[in-house]
Amino acid sequence: MAASGLWRLRRPLAAAFSSAATAGGGRPSPPEKLTVRRQAEGVRNIVLNNPRKRNALSLAMLQSLREDLLHDVKSKELRVIIISAEGPVFCSGHDLKELSSEDDVKYHSQVFEICAEVMTLIQKLPVPVIAKVNGLATAAGCQLVASCDIAVASEKSQFATPGVNIGLFCSTPAVALGRSLPRKVALEMLFTGEPLSAQEALMHGLISKVVPEDKLEEETMKISHKICESSKSVLALGKATFYRQMTQDLDTAYKTTTQVMADNLNLRDGQEGIEAFIQKRKPVWSHSQDKKK
Repeated sequence: MAASGLWRLRRPLAAAFSSAATAGGGRPSPPEKLTVRRQAEGVRNIVLNNPRKRNALSLAMLQSLREDLLHDVKSKELRVIIISAEGPVFCSGHDLKELSSEDDVKYHSQVFEICAEVMTLIQKLPVPVIAKVNGLATAAGCQLVASCDIAVASEKSQFATPGVNIGLFCSTPAVALGRSLPRKVALEMLFTGEPLSAQEALMHGLISKVVPEDKLEEETMKISHKICESSKSVLALGKATFYRQMTQDLDTAYKTTTQVMADNLNLRDGQEGIEAFIQKRKPVWSHSQDKKK
């Protein structure tokens, strides 16, 4: 990217990253509802709802997000979760006011610990989680995108880990980035703080799709509704197995997944799907973990 192009990107990026520190004074009381949860037809939408502070991942925001992710998560009515945001910034990362010297190390550790808990929770949930990104995602906000199972972004979206520029290296975001991006791409982001465009993020595997802004909702819902056509129990088993085998060596991964394939066939929905295919009809899913009779 040309130097002039990078300069144009730096100004909104810096504004987004620093907004949590500049908006308001001290540690203000959070809005009544930092996230908004809506659910219909199997699809739960969780909206980061603090655009005034660029949807910064304050301790309160993280707690609210965790609550919405876990709410009735075992229900058969929940099939997929979408995380989106109000305003021009998807998420600017941590609230820098909470990381100032006014707070003690114990408080700082609590912020980072719950952030790590939320990020790992996303991959442990029994349903797919989709990030719907329409704007900047920086630092822990970029980490949030990388932690989701699927990410759909508008063409104007950008992704960055600019902590190094303010003396706070993005070490926890690096965990998710390093597992989503090629090493050299992740390290360039971490060492320079320069953003990736949506197309660059797609090319390197940080996100799944790039669409025009006016098609973002449509494409995200298209993916969500397709997921809803499948058995929740089968998807839950498949998602958990995918992440487990990714940490294993090749032989162990095949041993793990071979057993899971057999377990999958032993599920009621595993047999229902095969019988429906043979009988040329639509399957009727139970969405349960019940074994075949």
